[in-house]
Amino acid sequence: MNNKIIGLILIVAGAALAVWGYNIYDAATSQVARALSGDTPMKAWAGMVGGAICILFGLSRMR
Repeated sequence: MNNKIIGLILIVAGAALAVWGYNIYDAATSQVARALSGDTPMKAWAGMVGGAICILFGLSRMR
C-alpha cells in the first residue's frame, strides 16, 4: 500500500515536471533562441527528462 502511494506521488510529480519542461520549451523566448542559435534551454530538457524518469519510477512502484 505504501509503495502505491509513493508511486502515485511520483507519477503526479513527473507529469507536472514534464508539463513544466514543455512549457519552457514552447515559450516565445525559447522559440526565438532556438531559431537564432539552435539551442534548447537546459531547464526544458531537465523538466521533460526528469518528469519522464519520475513517471517511470512511479509506474514501477505501482506494481
